[in-house]
Amino acid sequence: MSEPTIPAEGRVAVLTEPKHIDVRTLPLPQINDDEVLVRVEGCGICGTDQSEYRADPFGFAPIVLGHEATGEVVKLGKNVTTDYSGKPLKVGDKIVTGLRPCGHCAICKRRADMIHLCENGEIHGLMPGEDHFFNGWYSDYMKCNPGAVIFNVNDMPDRDLRILIEPAAVIVHAVEEAKKIYDFKHGSHVLVQGCGPIGLLLVALLKTYGIRNIVAVDAKEARLQMAKKLGATATVNFSDYDSVDAAADAVREVTEGLGAEMGFQCTGSPAAAAALFKYIRRGGSYCEVGFFTNTGDATYNPHLDVCQKEIKLTGSWTYQAGDWLEAQEFLKEAKDRGLPVMDLVTNVFPLDQINEAMEYALSMQGLKIEVVPEL
Repeated sequence: MSEPTIPAEGRVAVLTEPKHIDVRTLPLPQINDDEVLVRVEGCGICGTDQSEYRADPFGFAPIVLGHEATGEVVKLGKNVTTDYSGKPLKVGDKIVTGLRPCGHCAICKRRADMIHLCENGEIHGLMPGEDHFFNGWYSDYMKCNPGAVIFNVNDMPDRDLRILIEPAAVIVHAVEEAKKIYDFKHGSHVLVQGCGPIGLLLVALLKTYGIRNIVAVDAKEARLQMAKKLGATATVNFSDYDSVDAAADAVREVTEGLGAEMGFQCTGSPAAAAALFKYIRRGGSYCEVGFFTNTGDATYNPHLDVCQKEIKLTGSWTYQAGDWLEAQEFLKEAKDRGLPVMDLVTNVFPLDQINEAMEYALSMQGLKIEVVPEL
């Protein structure tokens, strides 16, 4: 295979302040022996990207965002010969990138099973400052730093399927955490609250695991209909009810009159987080997946919602490298089964319209919004 032609310059989409992204043309970075240069093919808009665009809560600006992405290797440092899992890596391969732990903090040194909680870890697309402009995926080219967690995904030819690997890793990890507090059975009654891309992927994952009773909860009927296509056996539109208690009655009607045995909370709404306690039966379990930014406090009753019900509660944060491998297998399995996971990508915008893409994502009119260098 001949070496690809690499231009001298490339565009990057720089968030300079809330609600403003400036698309700039800059010289492409040189890579060293431990780095990889990637031609970007596409990048999804994550809820974290939306939060940064809307208000920059992390104080990252100026930053080039984008981490739900895929691209093609165009240049390899001589020391990079395999991906994270040991598969050979060469120019022309399709890749995705995960979280790189620092390897030095207390968690990295003491808890190999929890390195995703490293406070100094790197995710390409969440690295602030001018030195990292080509480390975000909202660009023409992206540089993988030394030690980057890279996965060769040549066996997944569909671009839209590949950009779903990162959010799929999030829900794979959530289910793995949930398994620590709940023993899933085929006949389990599992509830997913919030039918954005994360919640909908979770519905599909549960379906591939053989769960026969999946309840989806949301306020948008179109999203609930998509949940049914992906495997939900019942839906509850909470906007049809005048109180949380009334919505909880509707949940009980489709869960043996008792409520869900396991509930996943996939929204960023504190009110929704509080409501999920009402949807879970006594002796049930609760997994919080939705809060990757701080959107405020939730109120619950410790007696009625937790102690009296003896609810088990866990949180889920990002993913480990192994979750990415399982996410790839899940997406391939879902596609083979005819579950329309790629229909989650509802809109595609070119890079020079990234502000419009962000505004469209914030409007919640679509599901997964994708940004590509060119249409």
